[in-house]
Formats: sequence, structure tokens, C-alpha cells
Amino acid sequence: MILRTLNLNLAEYDAMVLKGAFDALNRRVELIRGEIVEMNPAGPVHDDYVTYLNNWSSDARDKELTQITSQIGIDMPQAQSRPEPDVFWVRRARYRDGHPQAADVQLAIEVADSSLEKDLEIKRHLYAEVGIVEYWIVDCQNRCVHMFRDPEGTDYRTHRIASNTELICPLIAPDAHLDLHDLFAGE
Repeated sequence: MILRTLNLNLAEYDAMVLKGAFDALNRRVELIRGEIVEMNPAGPVHDDYVTYLNNWSSDARDKELTQITSQIGIDMPQAQSRPEPDVFWVRRARYRDGHPQAADVQLAIEVADSSLEKDLEIKRHLYAEVGIVEYWIVDCQNRCVHMFRDPEGTDYRTHRIASNTELICPLIAPDAHLDLHDLFAGE
């Protein structure tokens, strides 16, 4: 028997979701470049950082410009993808008629406890390709944040690694300082 990978577009993926194709799964999936990809189960460290980042984001954002969401899809039809970042800042709007588009995303954050390689390679190139202006990867194991800015083609022109002693801020909110020592200390 030959097994083939399905190459789905967003409409086909949506039809599968509406028909309940994933309801019986005891795991989460996302659509990446036309393929249904299983997401790593989240552990307590991952969940703690996501909660911390959601709280910080909610407090730090300009409520007139930005809303914070977590683990919902971003539509990327040009890349046949709907990733679900752990935390992301999007243009303030109602999205009940469709998922946010890449152009709506002001900052995408992935928390990498066991997914660092995937987030550094697959998602970095995907997010750059669709023009997401800023992408952070919180590296739980190495206690640092990879900051990507200035998308060009399939990569970012700027990549900086912020250590666990720094304060960092997103481009959309230069006064919103994230204290990495506090994030990683967990106290």
C-alpha cells in the first residue's frame, strides 16, 4: 500500500473541520503548507509561559490598536497554511467571519519547550514568507528569546537572541517591556 500526504487548501481544511473530522482526535493539529501537522502536547512549563505572555501582552498592548489571542488560527492562503501561534497580537477587529490574516498580525510568539527546531525552521520561514512583521520564539530550554524582524522573501533580515537578563519590546509597542528574567525565573 502506498501512503500519500494530502495537500489541502484552506477551504478543504475548513470543510474537514466543519464535518468534525478532527473531533475524535485527542490531539491538536494545524495546517502547514497543505499538510495536517500534529502539534506537540503542551507541558506545564509551556503552559506557564503562555499564561505569563498572555497576561503581559494584555497589560502591555494599546487596547485601541491591538488585541491578544492565543492558539487560534491565522489564515495564510498563499502558503496553504493555518498555524496556531501560542500568543499573538493582532489588529483590533472582530474575526467571526474568518480567521485573522497574516497582514493583521503585529507579533507572533511561539513558546518552544519541545518544538524549537520546528519553530526556528518551518514556522520562521512560513511567517517571513507571508510578511508577519515580527516573530518571537521563547526558547524554554536555553532561557532566551529569538527575535525575528524585517521579513524579506522566506526569511527575516534581523535575528537577535535576547538573553534571560534583558528587557525586550515589540515593534508595535516600544514602551511595552517584557522582563525576561521575570518570565524565566517563574517567581
